[in-house]
Amino acid sequence: MDQRRLYRTIESFAWGNARNEKELLKHVLKQIVRSDKINLQGGRVWQYESASRSYRLIYQTGIIERLDQGYRIPVTSYPTFLRVGKERSVIAEETDRYLKKKGITTYSVAGVGERISFANTSIYQYLLAFNSETIDEGLLSELNIISVAVSSLLSRMKMERRATLLAKDIDRAREIQQSILPEPSLRFHHYDVYGISIPDRIVGGDFFDYLFSDQDHDRLVIAVGDAASKGLKAAAQAMYVSGALRMGVTLALKIPPLMSKINTLLQQTFSEEHFISMFYAEFLNDRKGLLLYANAGHNSPMLYRSKQRVIELLEATGQILGPFQNERYRVENTYIHLNDVLVMYTDGITEARNSSGEQYGEKRLAQRIEHLHDKSAEHICKGLLAHVESFSKGVEEGDDKTIVIVKRIQ
Repeated sequence: MDQRRLYRTIESFAWGNARNEKELLKHVLKQIVRSDKINLQGGRVWQYESASRSYRLIYQTGIIERLDQGYRIPVTSYPTFLRVGKERSVIAEETDRYLKKKGITTYSVAGVGERISFANTSIYQYLLAFNSETIDEGLLSELNIISVAVSSLLSRMKMERRATLLAKDIDRAREIQQSILPEPSLRFHHYDVYGISIPDRIVGGDFFDYLFSDQDHDRLVIAVGDAASKGLKAAAQAMYVSGALRMGVTLALKIPPLMSKINTLLQQTFSEEHFISMFYAEFLNDRKGLLLYANAGHNSPMLYRSKQRVIELLEATGQILGPFQNERYRVENTYIHLNDVLVMYTDGITEARNSSGEQYGEKRLAQRIEHLHDKSAEHICKGLLAHVESFSKGVEEGDDKTIVIVKRIQ
């Protein structure tokens, strides 16, 4: 048979429901022996066992003399095994007494699967031995194709299983990351709060949180952060900082020492290119609407003044977290008045691009805030996000997107 056709024929024997390698090998061997396109009458599967340093018979099918199931042949007493490891397929005279007694005088065998180190050489994980009416050089070529094709099936199965496990791990990582995000909606005394975080990949480096200390439920902390890296590493950084924040707020640490401690922890744990920017805000239950904040190199939140119809930027009070040793973080304050809207966001919002490569930008964001400012926090948040996503529709590459809205309603 044409070699490419033989390869494709064996590929067609793949069985997606096989639970493990042995099950797949048994199925493929059975199909090879049954195929009217391949001139083989029977076959056996042998598996190498490291504990006994031997090959053990695990399956046999077709018109062949049945051997004792589980029969073993030590590699050291059967030099042809080493030859198969080097040449992939071998046709040779049988030397094992038991097999000769069973009437096997000439055998044909192909190595399949991974190569395993043995002494100073390597051997195959599995062997496929065949019976054929014609044992010649033509059969040897077929055995080589069988070896390559079946090894490919085993490799593909292993990759698919790994991909499945990886997908499960990623799903679990997504669940863990989502678990650190609060419920989007919150009412805190005079304030209506709503936040959304959407990773660009399955997991991402954006995060936000609403936090209260154990002693003071009249103080609300809102933090919005953005890890510089992508994917799982960014998610790990985000979860790390989120955990540190929760501990610091629970212990009622003041803003400057808390920011400094997180900066030191990141510096000790991650390389400097894996930094995090973060905006940290404290809201109090007071009539004046006092807001205390520190901005560690994060996008400047926009504070929309409803009465004056202008936007103020809450700019950086310190550098990004991670790279700079002994960085000090200054605390600033302002007041939020009735119907004022504070918009905290990550750069996935303003740096979103359309199909022409144009950025969404701060100007569009400010205009949209003006358009939506009289709505609820939830309506503003979802409206801003929808506007950004409409702007960047059809563009595959992007960034995580996070928006948190705080509106004073009393």
